[in-house]
Parts: sequence; structure tokens; C-alpha cells
Amino acid sequence: MASAADVLGEVLADLRAESAEADRLVADLPAERWTAATPAAGWTVAHQIAHLAWTDEQALLSATDPAAFRRRVEEMAARPDAAATFIDDTAAEGARLPPAELLARWRTGRTALAEALAAVPATQPPGTRLPWFGTSMSAASMATARLMETWAHGTDVADALGAAREPTARLRHIVRIGVRARDFGYAAHGLRPPAEPFRVEVTGPGGEVWAHGPEDAAQRVTGSALDFCLLATQRVHRDDTALRAEGTEAERWLGIAQAFAGPPGTGRAAGGRPAGGRPVREGREGEA
Repeated sequence: MASAADVLGEVLADLRAESAEADRLVADLPAERWTAATPAAGWTVAHQIAHLAWTDEQALLSATDPAAFRRRVEEMAARPDAAATFIDDTAAEGARLPPAELLARWRTGRTALAEALAAVPATQPPGTRLPWFGTSMSAASMATARLMETWAHGTDVADALGAAREPTARLRHIVRIGVRARDFGYAAHGLRPPAEPFRVEVTGPGGEVWAHGPEDAAQRVTGSALDFCLLATQRVHRDDTALRAEGTEAERWLGIAQAFAGPPGTGRAAGGRPAGGRPVREGREGEA
């Protein structure tokens, strides 16, 4: 069995690769293209990168000064409009920076975060959990969450620029976090999660099958890993996927799934993206 440090190292390597792929989308982008609208309503390419930079900075604070991070969460919670506007406000603030400065900020922050997370096994007691919005998590889970968000916002940027991105085996991390967040999706909608386990069996881009849950589970979800990841990050409407659900609860979950912390996002409108394909019209943003 792989050690916690080995698992963390694997996820961090994939996080770096995912970040580099998103970086290539904007590295040589003319300044005027940073204002291109993305499928997230009201968000430009600059908003997307600014959000990634800000969230990486919050994760870095959590990994290096948990007490200071908790104080920041308390300060945010004290704002009556925090849940509704804080994400938009911080993205808009970053988007006002010159593109070169914003890109440098994102690069510096994500590099520092990867180094901080890599150091956790050597500097923190075994089982250390890092505080986050809504829940705490291990260093490996934090890295997985950052990979998920980088992929989701990178997808928005690619869509805005008309750039094609091939799905990779890194999707397996997003599938895993999407499955593990099942109960959170129910709770975020004020629903009691079902006690019975689900079987999620999706096919990766190389034909590999990634399965979670007991084989004999009555509630089942099958289909492509790409569709599942797009749905769990709210980059596609349920009706625009080819995912198959067996069981009432499995179908209900696909309508509320979210792999990110925070309140339920508004998701994307139906008809915005064919199953596993490119978007065909603008939709709405989730909170990832």
C-alpha cells in the first residue's frame, strides 16, 4: 500500500501538470483576450485566473497558518452577503490587475502552495487535517481539490478561447472527489443523504474503468469520466450528459452533485454542451 507521502506526491505531480496545461492557455494571450467572456456569467478569462490565484492563496494560508485561515473564514462569515458575493468580489478585484501581474501572482501562489503541501508529511503530525471552507481535509485531499478547481476553471478558459483540451487520466482525481462529496451535495440542498452506498463506474479517456462503491449497490451511476467531472463541477447540465443512473437516489444525486465547497452553484443551463463535447451556448457558473 502506498504511503500518505507517496499518494500526496502523485497528486501534487498531477496538480502541477494540470496547472501547466491551464497556464499554456493564457501564457501568450494578448491583453485584450483576457477580457473574453467565459461560460460563467459575468466572468472573463481574467476573472477565472484571478479566482484560481486567490483560492490557491487561501489554501496556502491554511497549510502554513491554520489559525490565521480560521480567522479569515470567521471574518468572511460575518459579512451578511459573504456566500453570495465574496467569490465574485475577489475575482473582480484580481481581474483588474494587468494580465502579466495577475499571471505572475497565480504562478507564485500555486508554486508556494505545492511546496507547502509537499512539506506537510515531514513537518506535521500524522493525520493532520487542514482547515477549509465547510470542512477540513488532508494535504492530499487539499491538493486534489486544487486540481479539481484548476481543471474546472481551465475548462471555462478553454471554452472562452475556443481551445481544444483532451481529457487526461488526471480526471480520476476529480471523479474520486466527486464521489466522496456525495453527501455534501445532499446537505448543501438541505436534504438528508441516503444511508445506502452508491456504485459509480465511469470510463476514463484511455478506456480504463474507475469504480467506487460496492459492485452490488442498487444505486448506480455509469458513463464517461469526462461527463461525470463536468457535472460534478457544474460545467454541464445533467440533461446534456450521457451519464446513466439506476435508482431514484442515484438520479436525484446527479441533479445536485457538486465536488466543491460552499453553497450550491447555479450550474449551467440545459442545451449548453453536448455529452462529452464542446459548449454550444453560454451557461451559468458553479462555485468551483
